[in-house]
Amino acid sequence: MEPRVGNKFRLGRKIGSGSFGEIYLGTNVQTNEEVAIKLENVKTKHPQLLYESKLYKILQGGTGIPNLKWFGVEGDYNVLVMDLLGPSLEDLFNFCSRKLSLKTVLMLADQMINRVEFVHAKSFLHRDIKPDNFLMGLGRRANQVYIIDFGLAKKFRDSTTHQHIPYRENKNLTGTARYASMNTHLGIEQSRRDDLESLGYVLMYFLRGSLPWQGLKAGTKKQKYERISEKKVSTSIEAFYVQTFFLC
Repeated sequence: MEPRVGNKFRLGRKIGSGSFGEIYLGTNVQTNEEVAIKLENVKTKHPQLLYESKLYKILQGGTGIPNLKWFGVEGDYNVLVMDLLGPSLEDLFNFCSRKLSLKTVLMLADQMINRVEFVHAKSFLHRDIKPDNFLMGLGRRANQVYIIDFGLAKKFRDSTTHQHIPYRENKNLTGTARYASMNTHLGIEQSRRDDLESLGYVLMYFLRGSLPWQGLKAGTKKQKYERISEKKVSTSIEAFYVQTFFLC
């Protein structure tokens, strides 16, 4: 008997994986619609699919937000079923020989900023802005940019009063070091500006082909984070921008 989840989704081939678990191609047996199915072992040390499913419910209806089809537990797995999307911006970047025109980057930036703004309007920070977490749509929505992966998202204010969470220090780095903001490296509680700073690094990455702090070697992850932080601090923003647009 073919494996199914939620009684109506047939599990197909594996199409990806991440820290949470694995992603499979699936099919709605009632409509033949293809979907993406994320599986996470219920015994995983830091489960996040339940939390992520709650975020998708909060964000439902937003432009560039995947539709949540189903969430539940099947055997040893937490299962999240959502829209099947196209390639990530990292995939597209590589497909384009790691060269995107200024026009293309600006067109992507317009949509990416709107996606982040929508998440912030719902009182959440994404906290892991990177090319892998923006995907293109399929079919009629092939030109639409989607934002995904809310496992590290955090509520930054009260939805009613808009009271911001308190300032804190000595926080561990959350997200991806390459695109992390300076304040994140310094252990400061993240806010909306940190998502936007990360987005700025992503756009520079697309324009330049790489960032100055890529490829740094270190003995431990902590030492590598420190080297990346030091390089970011020592990089003149003015020179960085001038050099970037000279490359364009």
